[in-house]
Amino acid sequence: MTGAVSTAKPRKQNGDPGFLTGAAITLTFIALAFASQFWTPYDVTALDIGAQFSAPSPSHWFGTNHLGRDVLSMIMVGAQTSIMVAFLAVGIGLVIGVPLGLSAAAFGGYVDEALMRSGDLIFAFPAIILAILITAIFGATATNAIVAIGVFNIPVFARLTRGAAMPLWTAGYVMAARTAGKNRFAISVEHIFPNLAHLLIVQATIQFSLAILAEAGLAYVGLGAQPPTPSWGRMLAESQTMASFAPWLVLFPGFAIFTFVLGLNLVGDGLRHRLDPRRERGL
Repeated sequence: MTGAVSTAKPRKQNGDPGFLTGAAITLTFIALAFASQFWTPYDVTALDIGAQFSAPSPSHWFGTNHLGRDVLSMIMVGAQTSIMVAFLAVGIGLVIGVPLGLSAAAFGGYVDEALMRSGDLIFAFPAIILAILITAIFGATATNAIVAIGVFNIPVFARLTRGAAMPLWTAGYVMAARTAGKNRFAISVEHIFPNLAHLLIVQATIQFSLAILAEAGLAYVGLGAQPPTPSWGRMLAESQTMASFAPWLVLFPGFAIFTFVLGLNLVGDGLRHRLDPRRERGL
């Protein structure tokens, strides 16, 4: 008697709760940042000494700081600052790092060695050290924070691209393209890069969350966006001596950073599962 062969298809999973939660959190912060360009409950630059250190209330949901400024309004504008810095910094890493990684995988040899050792040199100087170096020369601004974080992202994307691209150069479709006379640049763009897109999307999401933390850290030590532009990290730095009698000044900016980073990490993890080709094949 022969054994019965099961023809049941894998059960299709419902929506990923973690991914949906992360997407909802991320979209909420993006919406707040977008809305802050046109409207905030209060003017973030206006002083109201009579309302300083007001506890959370219907008129000031998140309370006010030592200058009477509305904390909710500052968090909304701070989201705009964080997203702008993170987006541009990750963009720098992608635009420069991906072509470098593709070149290292395509040409190998001295090109590969030179590019990867250059990446090691950048890794030896964390974003905070790069920021100190850049701001010591050009001054402390949000633009210099973007450059510092962006430069640190370049070797991250270069290494990821190189590591994922190198095995593809022995794939059958790449060998066929080489036989057809295509040069290495054309093969990298037309055949290698499309097969790396899912990895780059996931890594970009992860680096975006890390850039949010880096921006907050740089602003905390005074190397990010400068007053009067609100920044979550600087809000924490300014309120650390007031936490004993005005805890909302620390709790709300800290919770904003924690929640946004958590949401981005959940999105990144969800995308990793959704875009993994092995998962599509049921491996």
